[in-house]
Amino acid sequence: MQRLLQLTLDLFDTAVAAPPPAPQQPPARPPRAKPATTPLKPGLGRAEHLDSVLVPASFRHPRANREAVLGNSVVAYEFRRARRRTIGFMVAPEGLTVSAPSWVPLYEVDAAVQGKSAWILRKLGDAHDRRQRTESARIDWRNGAVFPYLGEQVVVVLDPAHAFTEVGAVLRTDPHRVAGEPHHSLHLGLPHNAQAPQIRDAVQAWLMRQATRLFTERLEHFAPRLAVRWRKLVLSNAGTRWGTAHSDGVIRLNWRLIHFRLPVIDYVVAHELSHLRVMDHSPRFWETVSTVVPDYPQLRAQLKGEALPPW
Repeated sequence: MQRLLQLTLDLFDTAVAAPPPAPQQPPARPPRAKPATTPLKPGLGRAEHLDSVLVPASFRHPRANREAVLGNSVVAYEFRRARRRTIGFMVAPEGLTVSAPSWVPLYEVDAAVQGKSAWILRKLGDAHDRRQRTESARIDWRNGAVFPYLGEQVVVVLDPAHAFTEVGAVLRTDPHRVAGEPHHSLHLGLPHNAQAPQIRDAVQAWLMRQATRLFTERLEHFAPRLAVRWRKLVLSNAGTRWGTAHSDGVIRLNWRLIHFRLPVIDYVVAHELSHLRVMDHSPRFWETVSTVVPDYPQLRAQLKGEALPPW
């Protein structure tokens, strides 16, 4: 009996005994830590920085009187009562403005803002990006400054001794200039120690003269093709409008259009002249525009997407 019990214990010990120890190996290196670029929330890209994940984006209108948290962003917006039938939203360079009729309670306004959050954030983001691109295009007005003219870069040259045939400035083209550098230079009749405001104003005056001449030519080119008559051209300096047309034949065009390529200018000119036939943006209006500028959608996108230097 004792022998049988000992046999049973031997079998049990064999079943549970640990395997003999393996030859000793050098300790494994701990895995190298990965950069903290893994998204912390669904929908965030791997390239998101930690600060942008933890700190909400903020958009603040200078006249903000209400605030909302939309997604991961804080939006302080201007709220005003207006004589209208529905709640309206407008995103301008300064931020979001919400307008509502006097009879709409604030909780309905808040709900409408939340319901429109995706559109609001997209438009605010676009406006923010555009402001950054505009600031990056800001010109340091000095000898050698570069500005856009008809889609090409022009270098400012202070040339006080030159006898100009034009008032105050003359444009020259150098076909032998190094590739990648501007081939045009604007020679200004200013001293070498001219201050930045003087240089800026002289360039602007020259650009406005070119705008008057060129816009007049393009109006005369497109008006007969659209069977309309324009009466007067006025240069504008509007912040958000490239042009307007009045039923009496007065056409207002933003002088800064002179920065763009000629096809973009032609689109705006044709757009405003088309309003002398159709004073709205109905399908019939866009059909009218397309009769003279068939590729207007692409040109319109360039007009919206390109950042011009602030003046």
